[in-house]
Formats: sequence, structure tokens, C-alpha cells
Amino acid sequence: MASDPGPWGGPQPDEPPPQPRVPRHRRWIWLALIALFAGAIWWLAHTFPGGLQTPQDWGWLGYAIVFMAMLSAGLLTARRIDWGQKARHAAIWVAVLAVLVIGVAFRSELEGVGQRVRMVFSGAYPVAAGREIIVPQQDNGGFYVMAKVNGQPVRFLVDTGSSDTVLSPSDAHRLGLDSPGQTFSRMAETANGTGYGAPITAASLSVGSIEITQMPMVINQAPMSMSLLGMSFLGRLDSFQVRERRLYLKPRS
Repeated sequence: MASDPGPWGGPQPDEPPPQPRVPRHRRWIWLALIALFAGAIWWLAHTFPGGLQTPQDWGWLGYAIVFMAMLSAGLLTARRIDWGQKARHAAIWVAVLAVLVIGVAFRSELEGVGQRVRMVFSGAYPVAAGREIIVPQQDNGGFYVMAKVNGQPVRFLVDTGSSDTVLSPSDAHRLGLDSPGQTFSRMAETANGTGYGAPITAASLSVGSIEITQMPMVINQAPMSMSLLGMSFLGRLDSFQVRERRLYLKPRS
């Protein structure tokens, strides 16, 4: 509402409302927070000497200081502070910080957990672990792996007792590697007796990141439930071994 007319008869502008004064105890709380933050920086600098070396490190510290100042400045501008709500928010930030610290401190252990989770849901797909490829063992005791022959997926049973890598007739037909005039001249002794296969050369065979080009393979003459990943592939690796129900494949350097 406008004030009463002045001596010249014109309306006078409204006077601005008085600005609320910042309670003195809030200023002390704000200064205490700034002092606590500065003390934390001093403690970290003495506990971890040389931790701030690169421009990125100093930039991160400057960002943290500005963020802390802006966050704590709300104590000076808020008219009414719900200390219970602030305490809950502070507890959430402390929990988030604790999770980040634990994640950094135990990152190597957590990587192992991630690998286990991936293997549980990977099925026959191999899981990379550094330079090695891990194939989990199935409940029936076999190791099944999804590989790629000429870029197309093929499910193999790892068979160290087979000297050749053998494609089933159905897989060979799906990949377009069979031909009407192929000769099944390769003889092999199997659990079901003597078998015959047609030797071929695939452009590539890859298991995860391990890839072998010009890979010799055999197309089996008799029907098979699954193709076999044999020693013709495993023998080209630096090593392969079974540990704790997992098959580790390590390529050559």
C-alpha cells in the first residue's frame, strides 16, 4: 500500500521491507564449517604429501572449496532452518562419501565381484579378465563357449581330447562352409567309433578377444549335437587351465 501523500501532494514510493538480520550464531556455525573444511585440507596435505601435483588436482580442490562455500552460505540466507532435515541430508552425503571411499579402496576386490556376476549371467559367452578369457563350467561339468567363425556365432564344447576343431554339419551348413562335392577324407577315432570329416580352413575363429586367422577345421560327416573346440585351437594359446570351475584361456603375446 502506498504511503500518505507528501507535502507536495504526490504519492510516495513504498519503503522496502527491512532485511532480516542474520542471527549471530549462524555466522559462528558458518565460520566453524569453513574452519573445519580448511583443517581437513591441511590434514590431507600433511597425511598425503605430494597428492596435489597436476593442474587437474588443484582445479578439483578449487572446485571443492567453491562448492563448499556456496553450500554453506545457505546458513546466512535461510530465514528458518530445519536442523533435523539438514542432519538427514548431511548423513546422506556422508554415506555417499563413505561408499565412494570404500569403492576406491577395494576396487580390485570389487572387480572380482563384477567378473563373478558377469559369469553368472553370461551363459556360454566368455568373460574378459585382463589378457585372459574366462569360460565358466556348466552344471554338467562341461565348458561351453560362444565363439565366432568368420564373424558368425557358433556354440562350441571345449574338448581337450579332440585334436581337431570340429564343426557339426548343421553349423557348417549355416555358415556356408560345406559344399556338395566335399570329401570326408579325415579319419578320427571317437567314442562312437571311427568318424570321418572334411578338412577346411576358416578365415577366422575368435573366442572373445582371442582371434586366430586361417584356422584349420574339420566338418564332421555324421550329425553332431554341438561343434567341438579342440586342440588345434587350444594348442595355439599361451596357456589354458582349469581353476575353481573356470577355464582360463591366455593368448600368446
